[in-house]
Amino acid sequence: MGRDQVTRRAVVGGLSGLAAAGASGAFAQALPAPSQPVTLNIIDVAGQLQLTQAGIDRFRAQNPKLVSRINFQRAPSPELPGKLKAQQDAGRVDIDLVLTGPGAMSDGVQQGLWIEVWSKYPDGLPKAADTYHEQALMMQRNFGRDQGVAVVYSPSGPVFEYHANKVKTVPKTAADLLAWVKQNPNRFTYARPVNSGPGWTFLMAMPYILGDRDPKDPMKGWDKTWSWLKELDDGIDYYPAGTAVTMKELGEGTRDIIVSTCGWDINPRALGIVPKEVEVFALEGTRWVPDTQFMCIPKGVPNDKVAVLLQLMSFMLKPEQQALTYDKGYFYPGPAVKGVTLAMAPQESQDVIREYGRPIYDKLIAELPVEVPLAPDRLVAAFRRWDQEVGARKSKQ
Repeated sequence: MGRDQVTRRAVVGGLSGLAAAGASGAFAQALPAPSQPVTLNIIDVAGQLQLTQAGIDRFRAQNPKLVSRINFQRAPSPELPGKLKAQQDAGRVDIDLVLTGPGAMSDGVQQGLWIEVWSKYPDGLPKAADTYHEQALMMQRNFGRDQGVAVVYSPSGPVFEYHANKVKTVPKTAADLLAWVKQNPNRFTYARPVNSGPGWTFLMAMPYILGDRDPKDPMKGWDKTWSWLKELDDGIDYYPAGTAVTMKELGEGTRDIIVSTCGWDINPRALGIVPKEVEVFALEGTRWVPDTQFMCIPKGVPNDKVAVLLQLMSFMLKPEQQALTYDKGYFYPGPAVKGVTLAMAPQESQDVIREYGRPIYDKLIAELPVEVPLAPDRLVAAFRRWDQEVGARKSKQ
């Protein structure tokens, strides 16, 4: 395994980091329950409600003395950090909980937007090492740190979906894909990485696939990747703002190949957005770049709400709620905690994954190495550089 692949040594390092964070618990502030039920304002910038809203609604129903109402809203991930920072600077935060992927999570860590829940309230959450499975614990350590709480996990991607009746010779290597895109202009695309799970896994996987000098350094170590992406750009007409558009275009037949992930492959086919018969491939040299979504409490949220949110976060890490995250394959497999199997999921989830899941995913999950994604500051730098050098002329909001 490579030096940055997920290993037990890396996880042990993560455990020690979390233990160090928890050591400050003696100084943590104890939070009393609210005197009356609170209204929670939750914003989703990662499509996470599809996986977690049922569990969140269940918490509200079971805790009427804590929560009177929950308001849900959705927004694009790139817009959230600036909006939240403006509220915090004005001393008027009206967002109580953020459901986010690594993009806004990383921006928030860099800008100091989140409460350090693991270190400030160590008794308010379950012990991470006892709760998360190995890969989710790695993501908690590298992205959630002591601020976000990992709630769902997927080995993610990248994989490529394609119409088998249109793509007669399936690309096997990065060179093959580049040649195909040049020979078939405007028949391939991927979404802007900062706002797309498939987009960001693709961006981080290409340095491994291309054999770049330092896959962990997008500014100094990705010479082959930036060159390849710019050459690929010659055959791409535009980059959609989000993944859903790429799925729609694949389903309509205006694209023959798109970048995808396990969940984005399974779920749109189950929903009828993409034809069931669409196939997938992975390039030679592919490494899994895992994806995780988090729950984050912004700084400035009142203590009575923080007390309730800590209970909600703990509730969402219980096996009963984790089993709901199998959903319709949207973030396959989904659970971030140990010991949650498909047999524990609702029957509808089991049926969907049985019909639309792919045996090849179990094979690839077992065979392909898993890489630690870029650290938050380097991920933000990679997004910025992609926006400036690759997507600037062709991205659509």
